[in-house]
Amino acid sequence: MSLIGSPLPAFSLPDDQGTPVTNQDLLGKWTVIYAYPKDSTPGCTTEACDFRDNFARLKQAGAQIYGISRDNLKSHQNFIAKQELPFRLLSDPEKELLTPLGAFGKKIMYGKEVEGIIRSTFLIDPKGIIRAVWPKVSVKGHVVEVLTTLAKLAQ
Repeated sequence: MSLIGSPLPAFSLPDDQGTPVTNQDLLGKWTVIYAYPKDSTPGCTTEACDFRDNFARLKQAGAQIYGISRDNLKSHQNFIAKQELPFRLLSDPEKELLTPLGAFGKKIMYGKEVEGIIRSTFLIDPKGIIRAVWPKVSVKGHVVEVLTTLAKLAQ
């Protein structure tokens, strides 16, 4: 089932500072939420740094950005400090938002089926409606795809 055209599910999750962020807080701006498996791992670091390096372009296009994983606040704080990330990271250990977005489930890792976060990105419009979904993201070139789609949809 496609999430495109559906409202972002209701949620309340702490950011890396412990401040609650809700779906209502995202209204009024385009929002990019990217789900990633784990702080400070190679693919996740590359993805976070790509979003960091394109942060000004995303902001100029009118978008805010949030990363989301099951990591705890301390892990997020360390990851942000080490990689100099200019955006917030949400902590979702109970999969409150990850599950309804389809960003948690069965995946193949090192040839074995495991349950975990499926690297995915969601573009939400200022009214809280999901306008684009990238399931099973391949990190290389992904941020450019997001920027291109944002430019088309936000006109």
